[in-house]
Amino acid sequence: MPLLSADPAAFPAEPPADTRDPAVTAAHDWAAFSALDEMTDHWARPGWSDGSRAYYWMLTFPDDQRLATLAGHCQKELAPLGLDPVPTDGLHITLARVGRPGAVALDQLDSLARDTEVLLPSAFSIRAMPLAGSRGAVRLSLGPWEPLLQLHHALAEAGSSAGLAPKKPTSAFRPHLSLAYNNRRRPAAPVVEAVSGLRALAAVELSVSVIQLVELRREGRTYRWDVRKSVPLG
Repeated sequence: MPLLSADPAAFPAEPPADTRDPAVTAAHDWAAFSALDEMTDHWARPGWSDGSRAYYWMLTFPDDQRLATLAGHCQKELAPLGLDPVPTDGLHITLARVGRPGAVALDQLDSLARDTEVLLPSAFSIRAMPLAGSRGAVRLSLGPWEPLLQLHHALAEAGSSAGLAPKKPTSAFRPHLSLAYNNRRRPAAPVVEAVSGLRALAAVELSVSVIQLVELRREGRTYRWDVRKSVPLG
């Protein structure tokens, strides 16, 4: 599997020293977030305006009450900042972009799902917490990264075979789970300070046994999707 590499477009730009230790990846996330001077508008994304659609591989957690409770508590505490909270049924981990509906045929999605299933690793669990952030969001750190990297690598292999290679290679993948999106340029310090007070909350364990190929769409300042394929892990 490709080693992680530095990527100025990723956050954090530098990879952590150890992808198998949740404490290392969490500390690395926090160091990068707490060093920010300014946060940017998450929604100011060229080519991704209101109404835009694209196919993505994602992990979704619609029935995980512990994650929903943790997210709701953090969002309530952060409400004075005016961030855009992720709806409870919209919590997700983005894995890889497949392409736009106009450029990817439905039979390609069928073929991609079949090719992917035989390459997927075994089911695994990861921990979500503590809270950190990026230039455009407040998000939960995840750990360990290693099984997520293996999963991404399998998706990249299957996508390349189907002529639908992910836009970002595994070497630039930085796993995370966003809870709220920043909607304007602002000094980072007040957000970092607010997040720091929530970092002692208990972690939530997430079970990963299936991945979803979704048609993701932007609705105003939130993301929604329709599941096109659900593929079980090996």
